[in-house]
Amino acid sequence: PEPGAEDPADVQLDYVGSLENAAVVISRLHRGEKRLVFVDSRARAEQLATSLRTLEVTTFVTHSSLSQGERKQVEEAFASRSDCVIVATSVLELGIDVGSLERVIQIDSPSTVASFLQRMGRTGRREGTVRNCLFLATKDETLIQAAGLIELWKSGFVEPIVPPPEPYHVLAQQVMALCLQQSGIGDSQINDWLKGFIDYASLDRLEEVKQSMIDRDILWKDAGILAFGKEGEANYGRRNFLELFSVFMSPPQFTVLHGRQEIGYVDQLTFQGKTEGPRILLLSGRAWRVNHIDWARRRAFVEATDAKGRTRWMGDAQAFSYELCQTIKTILADDGEKPEWSDRTIATIEGIRQDYHWLDHASTVCLPGRNGEFEWWTFGGRRANATLGNALAIELGTPTIATNFMIKFDSTVQLEMLNDALEAKGGKRQRKALLESSRALLRYIEFGRLHDAPRHTPLFRPVAKDRKTLRPSFLSRRSILDRIKKHARDAGKL
Repeated sequence: PEPGAEDPADVQLDYVGSLENAAVVISRLHRGEKRLVFVDSRARAEQLATSLRTLEVTTFVTHSSLSQGERKQVEEAFASRSDCVIVATSVLELGIDVGSLERVIQIDSPSTVASFLQRMGRTGRREGTVRNCLFLATKDETLIQAAGLIELWKSGFVEPIVPPPEPYHVLAQQVMALCLQQSGIGDSQINDWLKGFIDYASLDRLEEVKQSMIDRDILWKDAGILAFGKEGEANYGRRNFLELFSVFMSPPQFTVLHGRQEIGYVDQLTFQGKTEGPRILLLSGRAWRVNHIDWARRRAFVEATDAKGRTRWMGDAQAFSYELCQTIKTILADDGEKPEWSDRTIATIEGIRQDYHWLDHASTVCLPGRNGEFEWWTFGGRRANATLGNALAIELGTPTIATNFMIKFDSTVQLEMLNDALEAKGGKRQRKALLESSRALLRYIEFGRLHDAPRHTPLFRPVAKDRKTLRPSFLSRRSILDRIKKHARDAGKL
């Protein structure tokens, strides 16, 4: 919603502490109603569905690793029932009709406001009802994340859609797909096919992409006709050129079969490592005992069981936006409470804030870590922190670890060394890397009121070694901004 606009929605945030407690809350709330529960992990979706069924709640589960037939059967059954729960990942955000819903429940938090709006938008469609969403946080960090996301939504913020600036990998994919579709295509015809995909300024790059693929024998050119070369056939011809029909490819997965019925897919991690007794996995909300694994064909044959099990899938840690990280920082640095917070939420956030007493609204903070390293708390988002951390790692010659909220340096790096790294001009490559990473944080540094710090004050100040008697080093935005602009001028880029 726009700030100040009337768009009624019932949004509540509660802290339950574990997935098992979330199952108990869901089983007792909104009985007699149809509830859609979102979980941002396939493994946790399976765990929650199993717990709800143990509590005698009619429960269905759906996610991308179930077979198409299994998912269709589950979604049709849920659409025709009342007083039931369906546990889902993001596959039910949009596009699939599961009938009229009374409630949406979110376990922990999605990483974007856009995703939250899609999920909450599943409710409030009938006359006389309003959109609603109940957040149930199972961990301290996801409680703060959910609180930040709700505040962003209340402010009217929605993440902008930003296309990749130069997706030449997609361009190469389209060229290969055209060669396959046309069984060979005239070189001059490709520009006509792709004129809606690229602008005239990119035509030279298109020629570079095609020539590179010809040089590597991915494509073959004869008499002005482009077709697949030997390397192209070898690398992309498997499974009828499946990779050309998807920009994103999933890691290899095993098909799980009960007799001839295909249940779904699991990552090979599920079958790695030693186990005592038979291997049990969770899929489609049920437990299955693995009887046989066909490693060559990537198939697992199972039968139903009452034993407890688990399934593992590979996944990436969520990368938060700059805006979400800044909102989380504000919540941690403030001392107020919000009307949508439950009593448990208020008490838990008050305890979390005590661990972040050193935060300052107007500055980033550098403080000692628990194992001899030190941390630069930027709250700039994982992408910006990773970019800046990589540039500093090149300059310092030591690895860094970037999270959504901070950059961590190992114990061999001292504050003075980091200051020198930020000050150093270095060679052209290092200067360019530092400049590019700095631009990623420019938006953060220029955000809000700047300190009136002297231009040449040190970027870092000494801090106490004991975290309990911590005197944090505040990094003035003005000081950092001056240095970034200096590097930009030196590199001739700004």
